Amino acid sequence: MTLETALTGLNTQLRGALPPELAEILDADRRRAATDFAEVGDKIEDFTLPGADGAATSLGELVADGPAVLVFYRGQWCPYCNLTLRTYQQELLPELQERGATLAAISPQKPDGPAPDLAFPVLSDVGSTVGRSLGLSYPVSDAVREAMKTLGTDLEQVNGSWDLVHPAVVVAGQDRVIRFIDVHPDFVTRTEPADILKAL
Repeated sequence: MTLETALTGLNTQLRGALPPELAEILDADRRRAATDFAEVGDKIEDFTLPGADGAATSLGELVADGPAVLVFYRGQWCPYCNLTLRTYQQELLPELQERGATLAAISPQKPDGPAPDLAFPVLSDVGSTVGRSLGLSYPVSDAVREAMKTLGTDLEQVNGSWDLVHPAVVVAGQDRVIRFIDVHPDFVTRTEPADILKAL
């Protein structure tokens, strides 16, 4: 089963449980136009972010021995993100280790919040400093904010602000230059593991 198939099934299940008016608001948010992302060839400034385990990790450390695959996700509260990260751990992580590449997940969620139980670094980009530098950060609309509150997610509490990042995968070389970037303004879709391996 592809990641796309699994995500589509999850979306069908979750959308069916939503009141129609909330489903309509969230569907509209999925269709938002977004541009001006970082591109292949751009260089990422070195950064150091705290991890869910309390340890700080820098981009320099992640690319010290080979390329790094950076997975930007919305937060632990997002079921699509959790499915994607678990899939990457199962299908992608062993392949990356064989190729000398590292994997790290980055979200705007506060480091003291719940974190997924994963075998690779889960980093907290509070304020979306790194996400914004890559053009991934955006403010949540008022309509989506109210819909999320109704569903029990208050980003102000979880992330410290009402900003999110578009889900994305960025492959950075040891020189911190972007070799591959795949951004998903539609938060239900994500990058297939096979496409990441092909990029490497």
